[in-house]
Amino acid sequence: MNSFLKANQLISIVAFLCFSVLQAQSEKDKKLIEKIITNQAEGWKNKNLDLTLEDYADNVDWTNAFGDRMRSKEELKALLSDIYSMGFVMKGVSENQYNDINFLSPEIAIVHSKTIVKGQEWCDGTKMEDRHNYHLRVFQKKDSSWKVISHLISQAWTKK
Repeated sequence: MNSFLKANQLISIVAFLCFSVLQAQSEKDKKLIEKIITNQAEGWKNKNLDLTLEDYADNVDWTNAFGDRMRSKEELKALLSDIYSMGFVMKGVSENQYNDINFLSPEIAIVHSKTIVKGQEWCDGTKMEDRHNYHLRVFQKKDSSWKVISHLISQAWTKK
């Protein structure tokens, strides 16, 4: 009976330690993912293509709120280069509301985010209403590095 109790104690200790290590790892990964999202926002704000694109996978699947779909980092770079040159688009100021990070496995995370864009204009110079943009990003961890492999942006106007 005594060896049974010792075995149960040992199993409990090992399980607790494993859970603690996994919890600490997911907190570390959350911070890394949040930093990537912050870097992408800074890249957008400063029209810095390299910073914006740094953490996208080469074969990223990216779709914006207007339905433009890019299937590689190179395609995305070309589109963002055009967008960054459009003054009416870049007048908008983005404010992140939240990032909900969920791990599907140690190597896959999905992130739901909301951004409010204020002050953006249409191409004719008229001001847009505040844009409520929702992001769904899929991150994959390879070689200890997180990359965005899919990014879908949708938009909702104020409901009446």
